[in-house]
Amino acid sequence: MTPDFDTLLAAAQDRPFAFIVGWPVEHSRSPLIHGYWLQERGIAGHYGRLAVAPGGEALRATIDFIRRTPHARGCNLTLPHKIDVLDMLDHVEPKAAHIGAVNTVVKRADGTLEGRNTDAFGFITALRAGAPGWKPEAAPAVVLGAGGASHAVCHALVDAGVPELRLLNRTRQTAIDLGAQVTPKDGRTVVIDSWDRRNAALGGAGLLVNTTSLGQKGSPPLELDLAALPNASVVDDIVYVPLETALLAAARERGNATIDGLDMLLHQARPGFAAWFGVAMPEVTPALRRAAAGDLGAR
Repeated sequence: MTPDFDTLLAAAQDRPFAFIVGWPVEHSRSPLIHGYWLQERGIAGHYGRLAVAPGGEALRATIDFIRRTPHARGCNLTLPHKIDVLDMLDHVEPKAAHIGAVNTVVKRADGTLEGRNTDAFGFITALRAGAPGWKPEAAPAVVLGAGGASHAVCHALVDAGVPELRLLNRTRQTAIDLGAQVTPKDGRTVVIDSWDRRNAALGGAGLLVNTTSLGQKGSPPLELDLAALPNASVVDDIVYVPLETALLAAARERGNATIDGLDMLLHQARPGFAAWFGVAMPEVTPALRRAAAGDLGAR
């Protein structure tokens, strides 16, 4: 299935443009975020969305489209493309190579394409802003999922200093592979547990992060019993449609601090916008969050 490049070009109208790539992609709030900054700064640019089916052929066609299109500045990538794109790019920044996932592609001055990872920055910035009392070194962190977003989250948590990372995924081997990549060399541990032990894995944890699509609109629910999770723990769900997932609602009801996925999305967008449109990195403001939340319901 060939992506609809013509519609994207018609919307851009010969202006510099970037876009979000995913499958599905209709739910993405990235066009609202970047559109807000473009209008706020008076920049004649465009940010759109492009549905790109799983499989290398459609994604490779999209990367080639960015290369050959003069006004294309790059793209963001969401599920399921963050890992598959790695070998399609001319350059991958060291941080993204270390994480093993790319969520931002930037066309450089010479026309070559560089893959970057801003998810780690977005995740840890949102976490620290939303839970200023969280102390990474104080307790283990539990991460559900081992996809592209989880790569960034796990690396960010290890870099922040969590004493133990507990990683659980429905496909155990994928979690084992990711665990081998992120295990630090200073004696701290990454524990791979089976998916059916996810309730027990919450015991004594200081942070729970859901990086799966479970609980997202149109996806199966995340079945998780929070009984073993300490009330002082932080619960972070990177899903943002709906804005308050069943996981976050259950956590908030029992007194846990909660962080929704929109905050991570907002912060990860900042470096990409600066690179594509040649301006200083914009800030995340309450007005921007309200605009991006729209019908999701801003808090």
